[in-house]
Amino acid sequence: MLNAAGRTVQRLGFGRPTLDEASLIEAAHEETGLEDFGPDRFRSGLRTLIESLEHESRLSPLGRAAARREFVGHLANRLRVLEHRKRHPEVAAEEIRRPLFVIGMARTGTTLLFGLLAQDPAHRSPLTWEVSSPCPPPETATYDSDPRIEEAERRFEAMKRAIPGFEAIHPVGARLPQECLLIHAMDFHSVLFEATYNVPSYQRWLELQDMRPTYRFQRDFLQHLQSRCPGERWVLKSPAHLMALDALLEVYPDAIIVQTHRDPLEVIGSAASLHCTLRSASSDGIDPHAVGRDQLELWSRLLDRAIAVRDRSADQASRFFDVQYEDLLSDPLGCVRRIYSHFRMNLTDEAEARMCNFMVENRREKHGVHRYTLEMFGIDAAEAFDRFAGYCRRFEVKRRTGFGG
Repeated sequence: MLNAAGRTVQRLGFGRPTLDEASLIEAAHEETGLEDFGPDRFRSGLRTLIESLEHESRLSPLGRAAARREFVGHLANRLRVLEHRKRHPEVAAEEIRRPLFVIGMARTGTTLLFGLLAQDPAHRSPLTWEVSSPCPPPETATYDSDPRIEEAERRFEAMKRAIPGFEAIHPVGARLPQECLLIHAMDFHSVLFEATYNVPSYQRWLELQDMRPTYRFQRDFLQHLQSRCPGERWVLKSPAHLMALDALLEVYPDAIIVQTHRDPLEVIGSAASLHCTLRSASSDGIDPHAVGRDQLELWSRLLDRAIAVRDRSADQASRFFDVQYEDLLSDPLGCVRRIYSHFRMNLTDEAEARMCNFMVENRREKHGVHRYTLEMFGIDAAEAFDRFAGYCRRFEVKRRTGFGG
């Protein structure tokens, strides 16, 4: 109904929300009263994203309004975080010690594992509410009662109405740990935008960029969050880390990494379904077969890049631990125990109890069943199998789909 009303308004000659760079920058200035965005590198990402949106995304009226609000929000958060850092230079002295990153293709159990590891009281994961509204930094004393939590929950309720069925595919909530890609979005170098909108030219541009500055921005952001609410170790997660594993390792030289693995033929169909669902809220036209082809190409490229980095880092193999999706589903706590043992971390009884409670409260299919097939997205099983055969051999990935044995 909102999209229909928006089209009517536009036909009557009234303006539509603008997405030009100057307008977005000015809106962020007006919202915050601040001027300093820091290094201008983010502008190239913003410009490329806008151009891709305008020429490729087929934005609906609601999608255009949502994109404008989203981009202004990222810019405003960037302004506020940088301003806080100028006023509190002591934040720069905060240490990020041996962060643990969960990586892997989308739909390979990264969210489940991330949620489990975040239950350890010694760990610190960026929760959705504090990433969405990071200023002022969260305080330990009010971390569970901050009014920004309720504000974030209201936004999620609106999102659930705008994207029916999304919660059956991917859990959402103000108190759930948030992926790194939302932090990267404040630098406008993020795979988040590819998931939300059809922006293939932006994604191709992104894969050519030096991501070290974005990871340095993320490190600064983590310093900001922990400055008044510290933890022993950050636990972080994003499938997008496959794209820039070399940059991650350079900016976080003591990082430890868990990579999840799943039959790629299951992954591609699930990822395509997720992207179609997300984009349905913003686009006037979605071609499921085009989305399927894009996902096949995207994840094969990102996996190839990650494998190359891991091969070059063979002398640091102990910094990595591999988890099979089926093992994670069948014995989540067993996988967690092996991770802790590999990295010589202490898994306490309290942490285990909290992880058990998390699994009960976030059981699979709690919000419905996610159903999809490769055929829905025009994906040829033989082609997909060939594309990922090297990956499957490299990590001894267990096959569950019938093709290819």
